[in-house]
Amino acid sequence: MGRHLPLLLAAAGAVGAVFAACAVSVWWWPAAGPLLLLTCVGVRDLVQRRDSLLRAYPLTGRLPWVPRRGAAEPAGAVREFLVSSLGPVEPPEEPPVVRVGGPECRLPYDMALLNVSAMSFGALSSRAVHALNRGAALGGFAQDTGEGGLTEHHLRGGGDLVWEIGTGYFGCRTDDGAFDAREFADKAALPEVRCVSLKLSQGTAPGGGALLPGGKVSASVARERRVPVGEPVVSPPGHREFATPRELVLFLARLRELAGGKPTGLKLCVGSRREFLAVCRAMVAEGVAPDFVVVDGSEGGSGAAPPYAGEVGLPLTEGLVTVHNALVGVGLRDRVRIGASGRVATGTDVVRRLAQGADFTNAARAMMRAVGCVGAGRCAAGTCPVGVATQDPLRVRALDVADKARRVQRYQRETVRDAVRVMAALGVREPAGLTPAHLVRRTAPGTLRSYAELYEWLEPGALLSGPPESWAADWKAADPDAFS
Repeated sequence: MGRHLPLLLAAAGAVGAVFAACAVSVWWWPAAGPLLLLTCVGVRDLVQRRDSLLRAYPLTGRLPWVPRRGAAEPAGAVREFLVSSLGPVEPPEEPPVVRVGGPECRLPYDMALLNVSAMSFGALSSRAVHALNRGAALGGFAQDTGEGGLTEHHLRGGGDLVWEIGTGYFGCRTDDGAFDAREFADKAALPEVRCVSLKLSQGTAPGGGALLPGGKVSASVARERRVPVGEPVVSPPGHREFATPRELVLFLARLRELAGGKPTGLKLCVGSRREFLAVCRAMVAEGVAPDFVVVDGSEGGSGAAPPYAGEVGLPLTEGLVTVHNALVGVGLRDRVRIGASGRVATGTDVVRRLAQGADFTNAARAMMRAVGCVGAGRCAAGTCPVGVATQDPLRVRALDVADKARRVQRYQRETVRDAVRVMAALGVREPAGLTPAHLVRRTAPGTLRSYAELYEWLEPGALLSGPPESWAADWKAADPDAFS
C-alpha cells in the first residue's frame, strides 16, 4: 500500500480541492487542476503494462533518484578487437544454429547462438520465468531452468527447455534429498525438455552450493523444491550421486538414458585444469562423453543471493580456453559442444566467445534486463521493485508477461542478427569459421597479439599421444578416480 500512497494522496487531494472549488470558492481550482493531473498520470502508470517500475510505483517511479540501470555494465574488454576482413561476405538469411548431440544421443537439438542462461524459479518470480519461456518460444531459442527445478512456470510458455539438475536435485528429489530416477525420467520425457544439464558449479559461487534466502522461499517455491516455507535453501556443495570423475561420467550416461537419449551435458565454473583433465581421462577410459559443456565464468552473478566475496574460479575466457583445449587434446571436441555463460550481452560478445572456443552462448543479466530489471540491486532481499527477482505478489504484479516476452524475443533476435553481421564483416558465414586469430588484444602500446598467439592451442589427440610440456604435469596428475 505504501507504494501507492502518493497516488492515493493525490487522488484524495484532487477530490477535496474540487469539492472546495464547487462549494467554497473558485480560488480552489488552481490547486484542483494539478492534483487532478497528478491523479490521471498516476492511474495511467498503474494500468499501463510496458514499464514495470511505473506499474509498481505510480508517480514515484518517475522521480529522477529511482534507479533505472544500476551499476554500469562492462563494455567488454576495451583492449580487444575483432579483425575485420577486406573480403566480407553476405550474412546468411537465417541465423545459424548448432547441432547438439553426440553419438550416444538419440534426439539431438539445434541450439541457437544465444539462449537464456540458468535462472531458477525462486531466484526469479513466476512471471519473470514465464515471460522468459514465452519469449524463447516466440524466438525459437532455449531457456535453462536453473537448478531450482522444472516448474509449471517454465512449462507455461511452450518454449524449449534445458533442464538443469543441481546438487539439491530439485524437481527430481527424494524426501531425504537424493536423486529420484523415476521422477527425473517422467519429467525428462516432457516434449518441452530438449536437453539436460548437470550442474557441477556456477560462476557466482563455485564449489559452495547455491543459496536462496528464506525471504524468497514462498509457499509456491517451497512446494516446487520440497523444502520448508520461509527457510533458507542451501544446496549441498557437491553431488551425492558420484564422488569421482569416473562416477560422474557414468552418471551422465545414466541421465542420458533415463532422458530417452536427449542431449545431456555439464555446467561448471572451471577451477583446476587438472580436475577437468581428470574428467576428460574418465571420458576416454569409459568411452562416455557429454553432449555439451557449458562454461560459466567467475564474473557471473546471481538473482538469488550475493556472490562470494573475492574471486573464486576462472573467468570465462580462461575457462573456455581450458575446456576447449582439454577436449581437443583427448580427441573429443568434435562430439562435445561448448556453451559460454558470463556477461554475454551484445552481438560482439557472442562473436568473441565463439572465437575463444564456444559453439553457443547463454545470457542471464541481459535477459533479466529484457524482462524489466532496472538494476536496483535488491535480488537477495527479495524486494525487486519491478517484479523480476522477488516472490512478493504485489511486486510480481508489476511484470506483464506478454509485453516482456516480446521484449525478450526482440532482444535475442537483434543480438543474434548483430552477431551474424559482425561475423560477415570478418569474412565468416558460420560460427565454425571463427578462429582465435579473429580476436586481437593490445598487450602494450603499439603491440597487438591475436588469441592464436596469446594462448596455446592443442592439436587433436595431443594429450593422448604425448602432451606438450606446458600440459604434461597436469595431464600426468589427472586421476579419473579422484577429483583432487
